[in-house]
Amino acid sequence: MSNANVKQYIAELLMPAIGGEIKEQAVMDLLEYPPDPQMGDLSLPCFKLSKTMRKAPQAIAEQLRQVIATGGLIARTEAVSGYLNFYFDKGRFAKAVLQDVLFGKKPYGSNELGRGKNVVIDYSSPNIAKPFHIGHLRSTVIGNALANIFRFSGYKVTGVNHLGDWGTQFGKLIVAYMRWGSEAQVKAEGVGELLRLYVKFHDEAEKDPSLEDEAREWFVRLEKNDERALKLWRWFIDISMREFGKIYDLLGVTFDSYAGESFYNDKMDTVIAELAEKGLLEEDQGAMLVRLDDYGMPPALMLKKDGGSLYHTRDVAAAIYRKQTYDFDQCIYVTDYAQNLHFQQWFKIVELMGYPWADKLVHVAFGRVSLEGVRLATRKGNVVMLEDLLKQAIAKTREIIESKNPHLPNKDEVARQVGVGAVIFNDLSMNRIKDIAFSWDEALNFDGETGPYVQYTHARACSVLRKAESDGELVIAHEAIAVEQLQDAEAQRVLKELYLFPERVEMAMRKYEPSVISRYLIDLSQSFNRFYHERPILLADQPVRTARLALVKAVQTVLKTGLNLIGLETPEKI
Repeated sequence: MSNANVKQYIAELLMPAIGGEIKEQAVMDLLEYPPDPQMGDLSLPCFKLSKTMRKAPQAIAEQLRQVIATGGLIARTEAVSGYLNFYFDKGRFAKAVLQDVLFGKKPYGSNELGRGKNVVIDYSSPNIAKPFHIGHLRSTVIGNALANIFRFSGYKVTGVNHLGDWGTQFGKLIVAYMRWGSEAQVKAEGVGELLRLYVKFHDEAEKDPSLEDEAREWFVRLEKNDERALKLWRWFIDISMREFGKIYDLLGVTFDSYAGESFYNDKMDTVIAELAEKGLLEEDQGAMLVRLDDYGMPPALMLKKDGGSLYHTRDVAAAIYRKQTYDFDQCIYVTDYAQNLHFQQWFKIVELMGYPWADKLVHVAFGRVSLEGVRLATRKGNVVMLEDLLKQAIAKTREIIESKNPHLPNKDEVARQVGVGAVIFNDLSMNRIKDIAFSWDEALNFDGETGPYVQYTHARACSVLRKAESDGELVIAHEAIAVEQLQDAEAQRVLKELYLFPERVEMAMRKYEPSVISRYLIDLSQSFNRFYHERPILLADQPVRTARLALVKAVQTVLKTGLNLIGLETPEKI
């Protein structure tokens, strides 16, 4: 019995009485969860039905109430102030939820919406030869969570790390290295030294603008496979990938493809030729562009006058390649909202090229990260290194463990799981489109509605189950659960939260919004901790003990699943 099934069941009962042009799905969408259990477990606001049913909302609620037979899951109904409220039978409700969570044939909360479908998710995509800073965290953890959520929903997911391994910045870095760098220093300092050289280039270019021309010349040489340029470029990539790998290992993030911008170099001539053939390309002062005036957008530059390629060209080439290679049903791009226009432009170009799958390209935008109100800028050196943040989070967690639970086994491993989890959850705890003003205090705050709070709640549930098991009394056979013992307000609140999980997973997927899961995990943890403090579990008499242990096991199962979906690990002891 998933919540969707309950809503569908009620909608099916109501449809004959509603009639008209209203679809069953529309009735399901109207059903809502009242904020106060006194107002029912599920409620149908009848106001939007007035137009088609030509009656006052309260009269509609009264009429619909007559067609709902009570019994089974629905214990009673009430028509109040234009709402039709449904009250569940508490025992049947508890039995149905626990059956689904503990004994269902598939992982609870999963679905088959993506069966037979492919989705490509393009996320993280840091720039080579630049440090992995807190600004890259958002794309990485949002994309990773979406990949997990889509897989959980039955999709075959291909995670792509579209590395920023091409562009004029490499001309700048080559110039900077040849003028002010040394092989020994780069080998010793890695990406940190490459960043220093990159910043120095921009400082010097402000005094000597000819450096910009020199950098452009070197990038053109790179595009034409100049041996010296290629050797340096490959070296910069190797250095960067080693450093990125350390970050991805800490975050527990993996990819199916690391095909970056350079991968599409030999595929762009075909795109340019196709644009020309379809009459979409126009010359402008030696450069080639696609006019988008008719769509309220500025023109999209496809080739610079020196023949150099641009982001638009590479992104169109990449989309065509991905469709041919993965036959995606959706191709999702996780980048900050500052790139909204860029994606609107090249999505429109793909559409104008006549590709019917252009509407399957999705830009999942997120808010930008600033440092104490100042925008992050690599060229100015104004960044917080992600590795530094993760290491500090781990060190702080280690100190907390040492003071509160010094005998905990595997302290270093747990500190890594909780410290890294705190950073990830902090990013995913708010709506993705919101800007974030980075604060060390907030990022390392483990109190309140945080990742460590949810992880600790999971560990608490594990602890209760371990103690019960050591007593030889961890019974979770379905027939042994006396569900009538779970009718108190605290247990029912937990059951309602558990019941919502499949709906929250689907909502997170459809809205491309991992924070739906994060918020849900906080709500479930708070409900469980209230239950834990108000209702004795291990000290309760049978059969209350067994019923409450089954509820604890259900909470532990869902917390583990939910945390894993958004990229957090679940230590059993903290």
